[in-house]
Amino acid sequence: MNPGFAGRMGILGLLAAALVLTGCSSMYYNTLENFGYEKRDILVSRVQDARQSQLETKEQFESALEQFQAVVGHDGGDLEKKYRTLNTEFQRCEAKAKKVGERINSIESVAGALFREWEKELDQYSDPSLRLASERQLGQTKERYNELVTSMRDVERRIDPVLAAFRDRVLFLKHNLNAQAIASLEGDLGTLENDVAQLVNEMNASIEVANEFLAQMEKGK
Repeated sequence: MNPGFAGRMGILGLLAAALVLTGCSSMYYNTLENFGYEKRDILVSRVQDARQSQLETKEQFESALEQFQAVVGHDGGDLEKKYRTLNTEFQRCEAKAKKVGERINSIESVAGALFREWEKELDQYSDPSLRLASERQLGQTKERYNELVTSMRDVERRIDPVLAAFRDRVLFLKHNLNAQAIASLEGDLGTLENDVAQLVNEMNASIEVANEFLAQMEKGK
């Protein structure tokens, strides 16, 4: 590894730690800019990460649902093994869901820094027409950003009740892994399937909003 690169990454790691401890995001992003990382590019990167996180979470919920279907529709084989697989898939759902929120938080952090800087820079223009063009671009970017974050936060809120429904049933099966208990959950299967299907649709819509945001950011370069 290039020593200079390694040293730079070490410094960035220390800066990240300092941000956590002090909450001094402006200093953090300004220092990143000194290393060639513009706020706009960081925002794009974090939106890409959040989009990927949503995609992975969507796929994980679908996988967990398949395992729940396998347990409820048990027709032989090792039931304990099927439960362990279901529990593992559910735990992965929890981890993926947590990551979605963290990704959105990181987007909001850098976007706030970017917009504050952009607004301050408007006063530095001497050409009124250029100032107006930049102000108009800022407004359009904010509008697209607000749509993006709203869609992502809506998905994040939608995840919680579906996750809770999964958790209840996994916990119930943990201490009631028998034919009678499984039969009692058969009526819940359709509801859970509908909940996951709706969540997947909302995630797909949010992912599309992210795609549109990234495309517009690319055009604005």
